[in-house]
Amino acid sequence: MTTTPTPSRVSLGTIIREWTRLGCIGFGGPPTHIALLRRLCVDERHWLDEHDFEDAIATTNLLPGPASTQLAIYCAWRLRGKVGALLGGLCFILPGLLLILALSVVFLAKHPPLFVLGAAAGAGAAVPAVALRASWQLVPSSRRRIGVERSHQFRWFVYALLGGVAAATIGPLLVLVIVSCGLCEIVVRRQGWRRESSSRHVVWPLAIVPSVALGGFGALSWVALKVGALSYGGGFVIVPLMQHDAVHTYHWMTAAQFLNAVALGQITPGPVVQTVAVVGYAAAGLAGGLLAASIAFAPSFFFVLGGAPHFERIRANVPAQSFLKGAGPSVIGAIAGSAIPLGLSFQHLWQIPILAGAALWLLIGKRNVVGCLLIAGVVGIVVALTGVPV
Repeated sequence: MTTTPTPSRVSLGTIIREWTRLGCIGFGGPPTHIALLRRLCVDERHWLDEHDFEDAIATTNLLPGPASTQLAIYCAWRLRGKVGALLGGLCFILPGLLLILALSVVFLAKHPPLFVLGAAAGAGAAVPAVALRASWQLVPSSRRRIGVERSHQFRWFVYALLGGVAAATIGPLLVLVIVSCGLCEIVVRRQGWRRESSSRHVVWPLAIVPSVALGGFGALSWVALKVGALSYGGGFVIVPLMQHDAVHTYHWMTAAQFLNAVALGQITPGPVVQTVAVVGYAAAGLAGGLLAASIAFAPSFFFVLGGAPHFERIRANVPAQSFLKGAGPSVIGAIAGSAIPLGLSFQHLWQIPILAGAALWLLIGKRNVVGCLLIAGVVGIVVALTGVPV
C-alpha cells in the first residue's frame, strides 16, 4: 500500500504562513516540533488523522537525517505534494537558519564584545550536560526497539559502547562505527533479510569516502553530508560527527568556538542540525554557512520526496529496521561519548561549576534545555563583567 497526498487542496500561501510560524516558534528540538505539527495538522486543522500522523513519525524515525524536519516536510507533502513539501520544508528551516547565521557573525567575530564572550563561555559550559541528557532520553525507546531478550540487550550495550568510545577517541571513524553496527545487526537478523532497496542504504557508501583527502569547500561539503545523512536518533548526533573535523582536522574553529556553535544550535528555533551552519560560517563565511546548511538538509528533502509515497513499505522493510536497531544504540553512545571531548574543551575552571549545575538542572531536575543554556549564558556574562578571564 502506498501513501498519497490528501485530496483537499490547502493553499500554498497557508503552507508558507503556517510552516514559517512553526520555524519561528520551534524552540526545544524535536519533541516541540512534533507537538506543534500535531496541534496544527491533526488537532486544529484536521488535515491529517491521528493514525496517519503517528505512522509518519514512526517512518521518519527510520530515515537518516533530522526526523522532525522530515516530518514537517512530509506533512506539507500530504497537503500539496512536492511543491508543498519544498515550500514547507524551506519555511520551517529558514527562520532558524537566518538567526543562527546572524548570531555566528557576532559570536565568531575576531573581537567580540566582552559580554558575548562571557555568554558563549557560560552556555558552552553546559553543553556536555545537554549531550548526556540527549543520549539518556533516547535509551528507553532504543532498548525496547532492539528486543527484550538477553542477547538483544547485550548487543545493544556493545553497540552503545562502541559508539561512545569512537566519539570520545577516534572522531573521524565514527561514521564507520555507526554504519558497521547497523550492518552487523542486519547480519545477525539475516533471517528477516529481503533483497529490496531502502532509502537507508544510501548511507552505506558514505562510510568509505576518505574525508581527509578533501579540502576547502569539498571538505565542508563532506562534513555537512555526514551530518545530513547520519543524524539517527536526533539532531545532537551531529556533535561527534562534526567536532573532530571542524576543530582538529581542518582547524575551522577552536574547541571553545565549537562549544559555542552547539549552544547556538540549541537555543535557536528550528532543527538542531542547523548547528552545521555555524561550522560552515567558521570555515568560509556566509557562503560556507549557506552551503553547509543546504547540503545537510538536502538528504531530508530527497528521502521524503522520493519515499513519501512508499512510507508503509519503508516501515515494513526488515533490513531498514534491523539497521536502525544496530545504528541507533551506537548513535546514543556517540552522543554520550561526545561529552568527553566537549568537556575537555573548557578553557576556564569557573566553567566546571556551571557544568555541574547544568547536569543537576537537566538530569536530576529534568528541566528545559533552552532555559538551562540561557541561565548558563547569563552566569557567563556576570562572570565576564566581574573581571574574571573569559
